[in-house]
Amino acid sequence: MEQHSTKEKSLELERLVFFSDAVVAIAITLLALDLKINKPEGTHLTFSDFLGAKHNFLAFFLSFLIIAVFWKIHHEFFVYIKEINARLLTYNALWLMFIVLLPFSTSLVSAHFYDTPAMFAYSLNILGITFFQNAIWDYTVARPEMVKENLTAEIKRDKIIACNIAMINALLAVVISFISPVIAFIILFTRLLMFKLSAQYFKMKKTGRKKI
Repeated sequence: MEQHSTKEKSLELERLVFFSDAVVAIAITLLALDLKINKPEGTHLTFSDFLGAKHNFLAFFLSFLIIAVFWKIHHEFFVYIKEINARLLTYNALWLMFIVLLPFSTSLVSAHFYDTPAMFAYSLNILGITFFQNAIWDYTVARPEMVKENLTAEIKRDKIIACNIAMINALLAVVISFISPVIAFIILFTRLLMFKLSAQYFKMKKTGRKKI
């Protein structure tokens, strides 16, 4: 009976991960639909036409990277999660909802790059994804029965710090979008650099501890 229950839990977890991967794949594909160069039919394409669509490509590039990073972090979370419940399913569904919304908010930024409402909606969208991704991790690590034994205190702490960095970045972008949409966009770009620097910092810290 216990073995049957374990198999059911494992199947539920696999279904959640596979479903999440599929939804993320669809969302990241939909981003490309907004890549258009408005050129009258029958006219020649010029390099300046690409420059005219630079905001479309910038928004696509940032959104693609952000979804890819969110997916990677989500994957890393579920390496340590061994079972799910109704609350975790809810958090994951809300995380996916904001992921699916990102192609829409990306199209707003592409069309209205310098407008505060567009950048605010985009930043808020990313904040929503970040918030529920953090909720997934905070909720599960607070319950030892839901995580695997190989989740060390160090890994738990490092990922909590990374989640907090992402939250601060998104909050900053939301606030700055009312002052300067362009700066808010740049701030969202820096989250990738912030992740990189924090990862290097923790790696150096761990190496230093091993030497000691």
